Amino acid sequence: MSQAPGLLLTILAFVLAIGPLVFVHEMGHYLAGRLFGVKADTFAIGFGREIFGFTDKRDTRWKIGWLPLGGYVKFAGDMNPASQADAAWLSLPPEERARTFQAKPVWQRAIIVAAGPAINFVAAILILAGFAYAYGEMVVPPVVGQVAPGSAAAASSLRAGDRVTAIDGRAVTDFADIARYVQIRAGERVTIEATRDGRAFTTDATIGTDVQRDRFGNEYRVGRLGLRGAGTVDMRPVSLLRAPVVAVERTGEIVRMMVETLGQVITGRRSAKELGGPLSIAKVSGEQISLGLDAFVFFIALVSINLGFINLLPVPMLDGGHLFFYAIEAVRRRPLEPAAQEWAFRGGLVAILALMLFVTFNDLGNFGLWKNIAGLIG
Repeated sequence: MSQAPGLLLTILAFVLAIGPLVFVHEMGHYLAGRLFGVKADTFAIGFGREIFGFTDKRDTRWKIGWLPLGGYVKFAGDMNPASQADAAWLSLPPEERARTFQAKPVWQRAIIVAAGPAINFVAAILILAGFAYAYGEMVVPPVVGQVAPGSAAAASSLRAGDRVTAIDGRAVTDFADIARYVQIRAGERVTIEATRDGRAFTTDATIGTDVQRDRFGNEYRVGRLGLRGAGTVDMRPVSLLRAPVVAVERTGEIVRMMVETLGQVITGRRSAKELGGPLSIAKVSGEQISLGLDAFVFFIALVSINLGFINLLPVPMLDGGHLFFYAIEAVRRRPLEPAAQEWAFRGGLVAILALMLFVTFNDLGNFGLWKNIAGLIG
């Protein structure tokens, strides 16, 4: 088992992973605002007391806070969390008011808000495209080469030579599609469609559970069918034009897996204890950077997708919450009443704080803190 990275390396890796992604996210908001002529009062990376900053010629304050867990862009006229302007906005001269966030039509405000998550996805796609171009694309036909004895697949009617075409109605075109589908569904029963000698058939299987431990001692529950592919792995070169296509496909697969995993947590099929927070991200950051540059850069792409996905959730206080209210405004042709938005954003803030406390509690438990405290008390 490899030795866990030191505390300083973990902190450095966390800053190197989160800092640029937060900057890129907020830069998306900022550039979209610039495009539509909105003045930015503040561009902040981190929260809390300012430890460094400067004011540019456009009178925007660029600053870094001491708590590096996020960032924000405060546009002129964006006076509170519900994006409702106060009386001071009404007293502004017309030319100055025209440069405020609230003066813009709803479609421009929506683009400004959506630009943050969008640029996170773009950053991840560029990274994954680089990997595809540099290393190629692994292609394995979904043909069964071997069924492991005693495995979940052994209890089904699958045999060597069968070609899997779908699982639970989802098309399978590559052997990796099988692995991606089953690995987050440990213990679930699935219907497998396949062909044998040109004839189609279906069979059921209950996905097995494989508890794995990585080189850093982290444990994972992974679903396994017990199938091995037939033939050799084909590493196909990827052209510069196809690389972005491969990257978009991989990003879509990752987002789909996030949606399905979140659905499993909400429906109780997956334990909420598996949710991690900033401490877990910091820990994995240190582990990945100790494995080399490729592993760390790939991890940054995953975090960027995660950041974009989470921010698009329709939760007040997140970008997705703002977009949800803008959609309502577009349909109603007027915004929701300020009181309704204010209560919604207060509820969203409480929910986010509660989630942060919960995942931090999980992180500390995964680090063994509660077990050690229980041992001291016992």
